[in-house]
Amino acid sequence: MNPTAPFNNVPGRKNFGPDHALVTTPQPCVMIATWDKDHNPDVMMAAWAGQYDYKQIVVSLSKHKTTENLELTGAFTVSFADECTVAESDFFGLVSGNKVPDKVAKAGFTVTPSPNVDAPIINDYPLTLECKVVSLKDGILVGEVVNMSADDLILTDGKVDLGKLKPIVFDAASMTYRAIGKVVGKAWDAGKIFTK
Repeated sequence: MNPTAPFNNVPGRKNFGPDHALVTTPQPCVMIATWDKDHNPDVMMAAWAGQYDYKQIVVSLSKHKTTENLELTGAFTVSFADECTVAESDFFGLVSGNKVPDKVAKAGFTVTPSPNVDAPIINDYPLTLECKVVSLKDGILVGEVVNMSADDLILTDGKVDLGKLKPIVFDAASMTYRAIGKVVGKAWDAGKIFTK
C-alpha cells in the first residue's frame, strides 16, 4: 500500500484510516454498453457511478475497451444489473471485450441498436438509459441522458418500480452483490415528525 497521511483515531470506534475498500457503499451495478470499431456490442460493469445532474450521469472508468469505444462513438447506454442477471453481469465485469469480443452473445444476451444514440441496448436488462458523451477526461465519464426506456413488467402506475426491477448493488466491504431491500419510509415525508 502507498503511505498515507496520518489520521487521528475517533474514540469508541474501529478506525480504518484512508486505506480501505469501503468509501461509499452500497454502489449501483451499472452496465455500460457500447459498439466497438467493428460494430460488435460490448458491455462492462461499473460500480463507481451515479447521477451527476438532473439529466446527467457520471462514471469513473479506467482505460480499457469501453473507453476506446466511447471515444469512437461518443455514445453509450446504461442498464442496471438485477437479481435475475447476477452471473451475466459479473461476467461482463470479469472479462475484457479485448479478449472475448463476443462476450454479450457468450452470456446469452441479445442487443437492439438504440434509436437515439450510437450504442446498443442490451435487451435482457429491463431498464436502459440512452446517453451521449458530454466529457471523458482523466477517467471520468459524464453522459447526458437523452432517453430512458423500461419494460412494462417493471412499471407500477407508469413509473419504474424498484421492487419489480430488483436491482443489485455492490458491497465493497464484503465484495458481494446485495439486493435492494424493502421500503422503509417516504422521501420528503418521514422527517416531518420533527417539524411539528
